[in-house]
Amino acid sequence: MNKRVVITGMGIYSCLGKNLNDVRDSLYEGKSGIVLDPVRKTMGFRSALTGGIETPDLKAVLTRNQRIFLPEQAKYAYMATVEAFANARIDQDFLDTHEVGLFYGNDSSADAVVRSIDIMREKNDTTLIGSGAIFQSMNSTVTMNLSCLFRLKGMNITVSAACASGSHAIGLGSLLIRNGLQDIVVCGGAQEVNPYSVGSFDGISAFSTREDEPTKASRPFDRDRDGLVPSGGAATVIIEDYESAIKRNVPIIAEVLGYGFSSNGDHISVPNVDGPARSLKMAIKASNIDIRQIGYINAHATSTPVGDRNEARAITSVFGDYKPEVTSTKSQTGHEMWMAGASEIIYSILMMKNDFIAANLNFEHPDEASEHLNIPAERVNKHFDMFLSNSFGFGGTNSTLIIRNL
Repeated sequence: MNKRVVITGMGIYSCLGKNLNDVRDSLYEGKSGIVLDPVRKTMGFRSALTGGIETPDLKAVLTRNQRIFLPEQAKYAYMATVEAFANARIDQDFLDTHEVGLFYGNDSSADAVVRSIDIMREKNDTTLIGSGAIFQSMNSTVTMNLSCLFRLKGMNITVSAACASGSHAIGLGSLLIRNGLQDIVVCGGAQEVNPYSVGSFDGISAFSTREDEPTKASRPFDRDRDGLVPSGGAATVIIEDYESAIKRNVPIIAEVLGYGFSSNGDHISVPNVDGPARSLKMAIKASNIDIRQIGYINAHATSTPVGDRNEARAITSVFGDYKPEVTSTKSQTGHEMWMAGASEIIYSILMMKNDFIAANLNFEHPDEASEHLNIPAERVNKHFDMFLSNSFGFGGTNSTLIIRNL
Protein backbone atom coordinates (compact mmCIF):
# COMPACT_ATOMS: atom_id res chain seq x y z
CA MET A 1 0.00 0.00 0.00
CA ASN A 2 1.03 3.59 -0.53
CA LYS A 3 -1.93 5.65 0.59
CA ARG A 4 -1.88 9.44 0.45
CA VAL A 5 -1.52 11.20 3.79
CA VAL A 6 -3.25 14.52 4.29
CA ILE A 7 -3.57 17.04 7.11
CA THR A 8 -7.15 17.80 8.12
CA GLY A 9 -6.66 19.51 11.48
CA MET A 10 -4.20 21.66 13.42
CA GLY A 11 -4.02 23.15 16.89
CA ILE A 12 -1.38 25.23 18.64
CA TYR A 13 -0.61 26.59 22.11
CA SER A 14 2.55 28.64 21.81
CA CYS A 15 4.42 31.69 23.01
CA LEU A 16 3.16 33.30 19.78
CA GLY A 17 -0.48 32.73 20.68
CA LYS A 18 -2.97 30.27 22.13
CA ASN A 19 -4.71 29.45 18.86
CA LEU A 20 -4.09 29.30 15.13
CA ASN A 21 -5.37 32.79 14.33
CA ASP A 22 -3.26 34.54 16.97
CA VAL A 23 -0.17 32.59 15.96
CA ARG A 24 -0.72 33.44 12.28
CA ASP A 25 -0.90 37.13 13.15
CA SER A 26 2.26 36.95 15.28
CA LEU A 27 4.16 35.30 12.46
CA TYR A 28 2.96 37.90 9.97
CA GLU A 29 3.80 40.83 12.26
CA GLY A 30 7.20 39.47 13.26
CA LYS A 31 6.27 39.36 16.94
CA SER A 32 8.69 37.65 19.31
CA GLY A 33 7.45 35.47 22.16
CA ILE A 34 10.71 35.62 24.12
CA VAL A 35 10.75 37.19 27.60
CA LEU A 36 12.98 37.45 30.69
CA ASP A 37 12.06 35.28 33.67
CA PRO A 38 13.59 36.81 36.84
CA VAL A 39 12.83 33.67 38.86
CA ARG A 40 15.54 31.86 36.91
CA LYS A 41 18.16 34.30 38.19
CA THR A 42 17.26 33.46 41.78
CA MET A 43 17.77 29.79 40.86
CA GLY A 44 21.30 30.39 39.62
CA PHE A 45 20.66 30.43 35.87
CA ARG A 46 23.24 32.08 33.64
CA SER A 47 20.39 33.07 31.32
CA ALA A 48 16.84 33.93 32.37
CA LEU A 49 15.57 34.08 28.79
CA THR A 50 12.59 31.90 27.85
CA GLY A 51 9.53 31.72 25.68
CA GLY A 52 6.69 33.36 27.58
CA ILE A 53 3.67 31.08 27.87
CA GLU A 54 0.78 30.88 30.35
CA THR A 55 -0.20 27.48 31.71
CA PRO A 56 -3.93 26.98 30.96
CA ASP A 57 -6.46 26.66 33.77
CA LEU A 58 -8.53 23.60 32.90
CA LYS A 59 -10.89 23.62 35.89
CA ALA A 60 -13.83 24.62 33.75
CA VAL A 61 -13.38 21.80 31.22
CA LEU A 62 -11.86 18.83 33.09
CA THR A 63 -12.73 17.19 36.39
CA ARG A 64 -10.29 17.14 39.28
CA ASN A 65 -9.65 13.44 38.70
CA GLN A 66 -8.74 14.18 35.10
CA ARG A 67 -6.54 17.19 35.94
CA ILE A 68 -4.53 15.40 38.62
CA PHE A 69 -2.68 13.31 36.02
CA LEU A 70 -1.74 16.26 33.78
CA PRO A 71 1.72 17.84 34.01
CA GLU A 72 2.35 21.24 32.47
CA GLN A 73 3.14 20.04 28.94
CA ALA A 74 0.11 17.74 28.81
CA LYS A 75 -2.11 20.74 29.57
CA TYR A 76 -0.68 22.52 26.54
CA ALA A 77 -1.17 19.37 24.48
CA TYR A 78 -4.79 19.07 25.58
CA MET A 79 -5.52 22.65 24.46
CA ALA A 80 -3.80 22.15 21.10
CA THR A 81 -5.60 18.87 20.49
CA VAL A 82 -9.04 20.31 21.29
CA GLU A 83 -8.43 22.96 18.62
CA ALA A 84 -7.09 20.40 16.14
CA PHE A 85 -10.10 18.11 16.53
CA ALA A 86 -12.47 21.05 16.03
CA ASN A 87 -10.44 22.08 12.98
CA ALA A 88 -10.71 18.55 11.58
CA ARG A 89 -14.44 18.30 12.38
CA ILE A 90 -13.91 15.33 14.67
CA ASP A 91 -16.15 15.08 17.72
CA GLN A 92 -16.28 12.62 20.61
CA ASP A 93 -18.95 10.51 18.93
CA PHE A 94 -16.57 9.96 16.02
CA LEU A 95 -13.68 9.08 18.35
CA ASP A 96 -15.89 6.61 20.22
CA THR A 97 -16.76 4.73 17.03
CA HIS A 98 -13.43 4.80 15.13
CA GLU A 99 -9.88 3.70 15.79
CA VAL A 100 -7.85 6.91 15.90
CA GLY A 101 -4.10 6.60 16.54
CA LEU A 102 -1.78 8.79 18.59
CA PHE A 103 1.92 9.62 18.07
CA TYR A 104 3.11 12.51 20.24
CA GLY A 105 6.60 13.81 20.90
CA ASN A 106 7.75 14.31 24.49
CA ASP A 107 11.20 13.71 25.96
CA SER A 108 11.01 14.91 29.56
CA SER A 109 8.72 15.59 32.47
CA ALA A 110 11.16 17.26 34.84
CA ASP A 111 8.87 19.34 37.03
CA ALA A 112 6.78 16.37 38.18
CA VAL A 113 9.92 14.38 39.04
CA VAL A 114 11.46 17.26 41.00
CA ARG A 115 8.28 17.86 43.01
CA SER A 116 8.02 14.17 43.92
CA ILE A 117 11.65 13.98 45.03
CA ASP A 118 11.28 17.16 47.08
CA ILE A 119 8.40 15.61 49.01
CA MET A 120 10.35 12.40 49.59
CA ARG A 121 13.36 14.29 50.93
CA GLU A 122 11.39 16.71 53.06
CA LYS A 123 8.71 14.39 54.46
CA ASN A 124 10.42 10.98 54.35
CA ASP A 125 7.04 9.54 53.39
CA THR A 126 6.30 8.31 49.88
CA THR A 127 2.55 8.20 50.52
CA LEU A 128 2.52 12.00 50.45
CA ILE A 129 3.71 12.15 46.85
CA GLY A 130 0.16 11.74 45.53
CA SER A 131 -1.58 9.47 43.09
CA GLY A 132 -0.98 11.66 40.06
CA ALA A 133 2.80 11.84 40.36
CA ILE A 134 3.65 8.61 38.57
CA PHE A 135 1.53 9.50 35.54
CA GLN A 136 2.86 13.08 35.42
CA SER A 137 6.50 12.04 35.67
CA MET A 138 6.65 9.42 32.89
CA ASN A 139 7.92 10.38 29.44
CA SER A 140 4.70 8.93 28.03
CA THR A 141 2.58 11.27 30.16
CA VAL A 142 1.23 13.22 27.18
CA THR A 143 0.04 10.24 25.16
CA MET A 144 -1.40 8.41 28.16
CA ASN A 145 -3.39 11.50 29.15
CA LEU A 146 -4.59 12.41 25.64
CA SER A 147 -5.54 8.81 24.93
CA CYS A 148 -7.68 8.59 28.06
CA LEU A 149 -9.18 12.09 27.88
CA PHE A 150 -10.34 11.62 24.29
CA ARG A 151 -10.93 7.85 24.60
CA LEU A 152 -8.69 7.09 21.63
CA LYS A 153 -8.66 3.46 20.50
CA GLY A 154 -5.83 3.26 17.96
CA MET A 155 -2.03 3.24 18.16
CA ASN A 156 -0.75 4.98 21.29
CA ILE A 157 2.98 5.77 21.38
CA THR A 158 5.21 8.55 22.72
CA VAL A 159 8.09 9.55 20.47
CA SER A 160 11.17 10.49 22.49
CA ALA A 161 13.71 11.75 19.98
CA ALA A 162 15.03 14.93 21.55
CA CYS A 163 14.35 18.04 19.48
CA ALA A 164 13.17 16.00 16.51
CA SER A 165 10.38 14.33 18.53
CA GLY A 166 7.44 16.29 17.11
CA SER A 167 8.63 15.87 13.53
CA HIS A 168 9.27 12.15 13.90
CA ALA A 169 5.78 11.80 15.41
CA ILE A 170 4.24 13.17 12.21
CA GLY A 171 6.56 11.12 10.03
CA LEU A 172 5.91 7.86 11.85
CA GLY A 173 2.17 8.53 11.90
CA SER A 174 2.27 9.07 8.14
CA LEU A 175 3.94 5.66 7.69
CA LEU A 176 1.08 4.00 9.57
CA ILE A 177 -1.45 5.62 7.27
CA ARG A 178 0.51 4.91 4.06
CA ASN A 179 0.55 1.25 4.99
CA GLY A 180 -3.15 1.07 5.81
CA LEU A 181 -2.66 0.48 9.55
CA GLN A 182 -4.64 3.57 10.64
CA ASP A 183 -6.98 5.95 8.87
CA ILE A 184 -6.44 8.88 11.24
CA VAL A 185 -3.55 9.67 13.60
CA VAL A 186 -3.21 12.49 16.13
CA CYS A 187 0.39 13.69 15.96
CA GLY A 188 2.31 16.43 17.70
CA GLY A 189 4.83 17.52 20.27
CA ALA A 190 4.79 19.10 23.72
CA GLN A 191 7.44 20.83 25.81
CA GLU A 192 7.32 21.98 29.43
CA VAL A 193 8.55 25.55 30.04
CA ASN A 194 9.38 25.43 33.77
CA PRO A 195 13.00 26.13 34.81
CA TYR A 196 13.65 22.57 36.00
CA SER A 197 13.25 21.26 32.47
CA VAL A 198 16.17 23.27 31.11
CA GLY A 199 18.53 23.87 34.04
CA SER A 200 21.06 21.37 32.71
CA PHE A 201 21.08 23.12 29.32
CA ASP A 202 21.86 26.39 31.07
CA GLY A 203 24.61 24.64 32.99
CA ILE A 204 26.50 23.76 29.81
CA SER A 205 26.20 27.34 28.47
CA ALA A 206 23.76 26.39 25.72
CA PHE A 207 21.62 29.51 26.14
CA SER A 208 21.98 33.03 24.83
CA THR A 209 22.91 35.57 27.50
CA ARG A 210 21.55 38.64 25.66
CA GLU A 211 19.28 39.44 28.59
CA ASP A 212 19.27 43.19 27.96
CA GLU A 213 17.23 42.67 24.76
CA PRO A 214 15.20 39.43 25.03
CA THR A 215 13.57 39.72 21.61
CA LYS A 216 17.00 40.01 19.96
CA ALA A 217 18.50 37.01 21.72
CA SER A 218 17.47 34.25 19.30
CA ARG A 219 19.51 34.86 16.15
CA PRO A 220 19.42 31.83 13.85
CA PHE A 221 22.12 31.89 11.15
CA ASP A 222 23.45 35.28 12.31
CA ARG A 223 27.21 35.56 12.70
CA ASP A 224 26.86 36.97 16.22
CA ARG A 225 24.52 34.32 17.67
CA ASP A 226 25.53 33.15 21.13
CA GLY A 227 23.13 30.32 21.95
CA LEU A 228 19.52 29.24 21.90
CA VAL A 229 16.54 30.44 23.96
CA PRO A 230 14.38 27.70 25.56
CA SER A 231 10.66 27.72 24.89
CA GLY A 232 7.72 25.34 24.68
CA GLY A 233 3.99 24.69 24.51
CA ALA A 234 2.30 22.13 22.29
CA ALA A 235 1.24 21.58 18.70
CA THR A 236 -1.17 18.97 17.33
CA VAL A 237 -1.58 17.91 13.70
CA ILE A 238 -4.37 15.54 12.58
CA ILE A 239 -3.17 13.42 9.67
CA GLU A 240 -5.53 11.21 7.70
CA ASP A 241 -5.82 8.86 4.77
CA TYR A 242 -6.90 10.92 1.75
CA GLU A 243 -9.83 8.59 1.05
CA SER A 244 -10.97 8.89 4.67
CA ALA A 245 -10.95 12.68 4.43
CA ILE A 246 -12.95 12.59 1.20
CA LYS A 247 -15.43 10.16 2.74
CA ARG A 248 -15.84 12.44 5.78
CA ASN A 249 -16.27 15.41 3.41
CA VAL A 250 -13.90 17.63 5.42
CA PRO A 251 -11.57 20.36 4.12
CA ILE A 252 -8.05 19.12 3.40
CA ILE A 253 -5.34 21.52 4.56
CA ALA A 254 -2.20 19.99 3.06
CA GLU A 255 -0.52 16.72 2.14
CA VAL A 256 2.44 15.02 3.82
CA LEU A 257 4.50 14.15 0.76
CA GLY A 258 7.72 12.84 2.22
CA TYR A 259 9.46 11.87 5.43
CA GLY A 260 13.22 11.57 5.69
CA PHE A 261 15.26 10.43 8.66
CA SER A 262 18.83 9.60 9.62
CA SER A 263 21.31 9.41 12.45
CA ASN A 264 24.63 11.21 12.49
CA GLY A 265 26.48 8.29 14.08
CA ASP A 266 28.81 10.84 15.60
CA HIS A 267 29.02 13.12 18.64
CA ILE A 268 26.11 13.05 21.11
CA SER A 269 25.54 16.83 21.03
CA VAL A 270 27.56 18.28 18.15
CA PRO A 271 25.78 17.89 14.79
CA ASN A 272 27.58 17.14 11.55
CA VAL A 273 26.71 17.84 7.91
CA ASP A 274 26.33 14.33 6.51
CA GLY A 275 23.46 13.16 8.74
CA PRO A 276 21.14 16.12 8.08
CA ALA A 277 21.97 16.03 4.36
CA ARG A 278 20.94 12.37 4.15
CA SER A 279 17.66 13.16 5.91
CA LEU A 280 16.90 15.92 3.38
CA LYS A 281 17.74 13.68 0.43
CA MET A 282 15.57 10.86 1.75
CA ALA A 283 12.55 13.17 2.16
CA ILE A 284 13.01 14.57 -1.34
CA LYS A 285 13.32 11.09 -2.84
CA ALA A 286 10.25 9.86 -0.95
CA SER A 287 8.27 12.84 -2.24
CA ASN A 288 9.22 12.10 -5.85
CA ILE A 289 9.66 15.79 -6.63
CA ASP A 290 12.14 18.16 -8.19
CA ILE A 291 13.75 20.34 -5.51
CA ARG A 292 12.69 23.46 -7.42
CA GLN A 293 9.10 22.70 -6.43
CA ILE A 294 10.02 23.49 -2.83
CA GLY A 295 9.20 27.15 -2.27
CA TYR A 296 10.37 27.51 1.33
CA ILE A 297 12.61 25.77 3.88
CA ASN A 298 11.82 25.97 7.58
CA ALA A 299 15.21 25.31 9.11
CA HIS A 300 15.91 23.65 12.43
CA ALA A 301 18.49 26.39 13.16
CA THR A 302 18.36 27.00 16.91
CA SER A 303 20.81 29.93 17.10
CA THR A 304 23.78 27.84 18.18
CA PRO A 305 27.15 28.40 16.49
CA VAL A 306 27.91 24.88 15.25
CA GLY A 307 24.35 23.66 14.68
CA ASP A 308 23.31 26.54 12.43
CA ARG A 309 26.55 26.41 10.48
CA ASN A 310 26.33 22.69 9.73
CA GLU A 311 22.65 22.86 8.79
CA ALA A 312 23.40 25.69 6.37
CA ARG A 313 26.13 23.54 4.82
CA ALA A 314 23.77 20.56 4.59
CA ILE A 315 21.07 22.63 2.85
CA THR A 316 23.63 24.07 0.43
CA SER A 317 25.00 20.62 -0.37
CA VAL A 318 21.53 19.35 -1.26
CA PHE A 319 20.02 22.38 -3.00
CA GLY A 320 23.11 23.65 -4.82
CA ASP A 321 22.42 26.77 -6.84
CA TYR A 322 18.67 26.67 -6.16
CA LYS A 323 18.01 29.10 -3.32
CA PRO A 324 14.46 29.15 -1.94
CA GLU A 325 13.87 31.29 1.13
CA VAL A 326 15.25 29.69 4.31
CA THR A 327 14.18 30.91 7.73
CA SER A 328 14.03 29.63 11.27
CA THR A 329 10.83 30.51 13.11
CA LYS A 330 12.87 29.97 16.28
CA SER A 331 13.95 33.58 15.81
CA GLN A 332 10.43 34.41 17.08
CA THR A 333 9.67 31.48 19.37
CA GLY A 334 13.01 30.36 20.72
CA HIS A 335 13.64 26.63 20.68
CA GLU A 336 10.44 24.72 21.50
CA MET A 337 12.43 21.50 21.75
CA TRP A 338 10.23 18.37 21.79
CA MET A 339 7.36 20.44 20.39
CA ALA A 340 9.32 22.21 17.64
CA GLY A 341 9.07 19.62 14.88
CA ALA A 342 5.27 19.74 15.05
CA SER A 343 4.80 23.46 15.70
CA GLU A 344 7.06 24.41 12.81
CA ILE A 345 4.89 22.38 10.44
CA ILE A 346 1.93 24.44 11.65
CA TYR A 347 3.84 27.73 11.40
CA SER A 348 4.89 26.88 7.85
CA ILE A 349 1.37 25.84 6.82
CA LEU A 350 -0.05 29.08 8.22
CA MET A 351 2.46 31.00 6.12
CA MET A 352 1.77 28.87 3.03
CA LYS A 353 -1.98 29.36 3.36
CA ASN A 354 -1.59 33.12 3.76
CA ASP A 355 1.06 33.81 1.13
CA PHE A 356 3.95 35.03 3.25
CA ILE A 357 7.22 33.91 4.79
CA ALA A 358 7.88 35.23 8.27
CA ALA A 359 11.12 37.14 8.76
CA ASN A 360 14.19 35.45 10.17
CA LEU A 361 14.42 37.96 13.01
CA ASN A 362 17.78 39.37 14.08
CA PHE A 363 19.58 38.19 10.95
CA GLU A 364 22.04 41.04 10.44
CA HIS A 365 25.34 39.46 9.44
CA PRO A 366 25.68 36.10 7.70
CA ASP A 367 28.59 33.82 8.51
CA GLU A 368 30.69 31.81 6.06
CA ALA A 369 27.98 29.11 5.82
CA SER A 370 24.74 31.10 5.97
CA GLU A 371 25.93 33.56 3.33
CA HIS A 372 25.18 30.86 0.76
CA LEU A 373 21.49 30.70 1.75
CA ASN A 374 18.60 33.00 0.86
CA ILE A 375 17.66 34.16 4.38
CA PRO A 376 15.20 37.08 4.49
CA ALA A 377 15.49 39.37 7.51
CA GLU A 378 12.12 40.92 6.64
CA ARG A 379 8.76 39.32 5.88
CA VAL A 380 8.42 38.13 2.29
CA ASN A 381 5.00 38.27 0.68
CA LYS A 382 5.07 35.23 -1.55
CA HIS A 383 2.85 32.39 -2.71
CA PHE A 384 4.30 28.90 -2.41
CA ASP A 385 2.73 25.46 -2.53
CA MET A 386 5.40 23.26 -0.99
CA PHE A 387 7.87 23.49 1.87
CA LEU A 388 10.51 21.41 3.62
CA SER A 389 10.95 21.41 7.40
CA ASN A 390 14.00 20.16 9.30
CA SER A 391 14.22 18.94 12.90
CA PHE A 392 17.43 17.63 14.45
CA GLY A 393 18.19 16.48 17.98
CA PHE A 394 20.76 15.32 20.51
CA GLY A 395 22.16 11.91 19.75
CA GLY A 396 22.26 12.85 16.09
CA THR A 397 18.63 12.11 15.26
CA ASN A 398 17.36 13.89 12.14
CA SER A 399 13.88 14.26 10.66
CA THR A 400 12.75 16.05 7.51
CA LEU A 401 9.18 16.53 6.31
CA ILE A 402 7.95 17.83 2.96
CA ILE A 403 4.43 19.26 2.89
CA ARG A 404 2.34 20.24 -0.17
CA ASN A 405 -0.55 22.68 -0.27
CA LEU A 406 -3.98 21.32 -1.23
